[in-house]
Amino acid sequence: MATTADIRNGLVIKFNNDLFSVVEFLHVKPGKGPAFVRTKLKSLTSGKVIDNTFNSGVAIFPVRVERRSFQYLYEEEFGYTFMDNENFEQVTLNKEMVEGADLMKEGQSVEILINAETEQPISCEMPLFVELVVTYTEPGIKGDTANSPKKPATVETGATITVPLFIQNDEKIKVDTRTYEYVERVK
Repeated sequence: MATTADIRNGLVIKFNNDLFSVVEFLHVKPGKGPAFVRTKLKSLTSGKVIDNTFNSGVAIFPVRVERRSFQYLYEEEFGYTFMDNENFEQVTLNKEMVEGADLMKEGQSVEILINAETEQPISCEMPLFVELVVTYTEPGIKGDTANSPKKPATVETGATITVPLFIQNDEKIKVDTRTYEYVERVK
């Protein structure tokens, strides 16, 4: 058992009969009244982000999780199938457990959080950046450069990303998986 002094980003805790990951936290010591910890918690089962305030010194229940490297194999109607890179076992995750799945291509490495006590997968985390090939985008209009204009582009996984006008078909680009934003061209 731990207290609010042990809260840190990425910590997984059991709270309200669910597993939550701490997205951000702030210890607050007001001039008047007791100290408290303001947190943003992300549910690992539903993906919802909630705000919660803990009184200072309150007991929290951390859950021991392991990050394991898996390789994405294929999609089926029930979810996505991954292979453990160490023992080659396969695991299928529900579609709700995989955030940013439309940026995932076969053979890509991802990290899966696994509850160390029950050996059950909790969630899947994409790498921060992925390199994808643009399969279709409209050609940019010459002279339309005011205010750094953008245009939609479809990448090889089927996702639609907003890119600058100079990006053409069959170019490889780097995409931020958290925000779905274009980062740069890849040579």
